[in-house]
Amino acid sequence: MTDTELLAKWQTDHDAGMEALLAQYAPLLRYVIGGVLRDRQDAEDCFSEVSLTLWQKLDSYEPAKGGLAAWLTAVARNTALNHLKARLRREKHQPDPPPEVPSPEEALLRRERAELLRRTVDALPELDRMVFYRRYYYLQPVGRIAAELGLSQRAVEGRLYRLRQRLRETLGGDDA
Repeated sequence: MTDTELLAKWQTDHDAGMEALLAQYAPLLRYVIGGVLRDRQDAEDCFSEVSLTLWQKLDSYEPAKGGLAAWLTAVARNTALNHLKARLRREKHQPDPPPEVPSPEEALLRRERAELLRRTVDALPELDRMVFYRRYYYLQPVGRIAAELGLSQRAVEGRLYRLRQRLRETLGGDDA
């Protein structure tokens, strides 16, 4: 069904017009909303809100200003962004749980493990140490590390794998 036919159907029968519109454009609307809201329940709530907004404002759509799909996409994106902002505001005003205070034994064990990790990393060859810090401290992507150090991505991934293995053995990780 063309956009013109959808709009004509809307003008004659709002219920049937909205049903036809959603049958045709619901996947697009859900895709746009899902790009903004990762939580499934939030996305469903937002889709309901978008449907209500379309019901209320479809008469304000002006075909001369652009296509129906673009207008629907803008409505869905803006509604999803507003939904996300509202959720973030609510979460911001919720009190944080009290911080977990480690026991003296746990604090000592953490300090010892941190010192062992620091010594282990300091003992690495310079190139491995640079790769380690860039990836796990500065959170740089593998491609960027490879480009800046003149290595292939595969070489950087191999080094990171071997570094993780070495650290797992030294620190007594799961697979040691």
